[in-house]
Amino acid sequence: MLSIIGILTIGVIVALLISGRITPIVGLVLVPVIGALLTGFSVEAIGGFFNEGIDSVISVVIMFIFAILFFGIMQDTGLFDPFINRVISLTRGSVVAVAVGTVAIGAVTHLDGSGASTFLITIPALLPIYLKLGMSPYLLLLLVGLSASIMNMVPWAGPIGRAGAVLGVDPTELWRPLIPVQISAMVLLIGLAVFLGLREKKRIAKRGHDAADQVSEEVAATLDTADDEWKDEKDDLRRPKLIWLNALIAIAVVVTLVWGIIPSGFVFMIALSIALPLNYPKVDQQMDRIKTHAPNALMMGSIILAAGSFLGIMNGTGMLDAIAVDMVAILPAFIVPYLHVIMGVFGVPFDLILSTDAYYFALLPVVEQIVSANGIDSITAAYTMIIGNIIGTFVSPFSPALWLALGLAGLEMGKHIRYSFFWVWGFSIVLMGVAFLLGVI
Repeated sequence: MLSIIGILTIGVIVALLISGRITPIVGLVLVPVIGALLTGFSVEAIGGFFNEGIDSVISVVIMFIFAILFFGIMQDTGLFDPFINRVISLTRGSVVAVAVGTVAIGAVTHLDGSGASTFLITIPALLPIYLKLGMSPYLLLLLVGLSASIMNMVPWAGPIGRAGAVLGVDPTELWRPLIPVQISAMVLLIGLAVFLGLREKKRIAKRGHDAADQVSEEVAATLDTADDEWKDEKDDLRRPKLIWLNALIAIAVVVTLVWGIIPSGFVFMIALSIALPLNYPKVDQQMDRIKTHAPNALMMGSIILAAGSFLGIMNGTGMLDAIAVDMVAILPAFIVPYLHVIMGVFGVPFDLILSTDAYYFALLPVVEQIVSANGIDSITAAYTMIIGNIIGTFVSPFSPALWLALGLAGLEMGKHIRYSFFWVWGFSIVLMGVAFLLGVI
């Protein structure tokens, strides 16, 4: 009975998240409480499970809030503008160079872990070049999406934070072994960009220099104006005279995180406390910057807290253990030790039917419980599922940032999925192989 109620609890959460009827916070908080009540636990006991769950994720929440605020302010100051402008100037006129430059710009702009800001910067900057050269804007979305997905492995981005909350591990500790995987992935992506750029060059030569069939004339005509307005709005926030000082602060943050001498949340607290008054001396300016980036920070923080409640209740009631035991009894014995690998291989297809929250908060805990009971390290299982799934972040219709990107470029979700899906899935499987060779999984 405990197993059945646990499966129903997870199933209801996944169904509600897929249907879009509720926010992840509501589903992750209310549904497990109802499940725990049905299993016979008292309200007092459920409160104890909640406290245990919150204790396990509070450090992750602190890191998320202050990391998003810090990198948001770095974006505001224009820290990455010289790099972006230089890459754009170097790539003009060469289809292959534009493709490679897109990868570089996508990686740098996604340092804050926010897909929305990544697309807001990259698409207005690069789409006019793609149109002028006759390149497919769907290629732009594919390359930026892949680049941003690789950068999503940083601990202040969503997937690693979610996995850390599930495992009760500091996301920074999860991230360090993934750094070689990220570097390898970027090298592979540059190679893929060269290949796709050459393919695009042949297509342009064959079909002629015309991109009108890909993007509406209205979008192309208004893009420059929208871009200029967006730049004018941001000009007052730029701090070009402080760029080297801001760069030193950002580098010091990353180095300290990799070094691991102090907690990651404390690192970002200190960095924010230095960067904010340095760039915006007036208190009202500082509060304005915090208010601007607070919605993203609080949204991710509240989701992780809700996940802590979910995991605390599911673990405390024993539902996750019961599901794992019963699933092992049902599944063929030869599959059980490789279940995490199977989930990883099909991680990108899961992106089409599951939201990120459903994948990490509903699927990962069950798989981790099953394989860990069969001698597989929990961290290894998590890495396999993360690497298999994370590359598909921006091919998923459940990604709000992707819908923003499609709107900015005037493109269609269906065509984007058809254009990008198999490239993304193939890339994720290759990256799993690289991670295996590196000893990460």
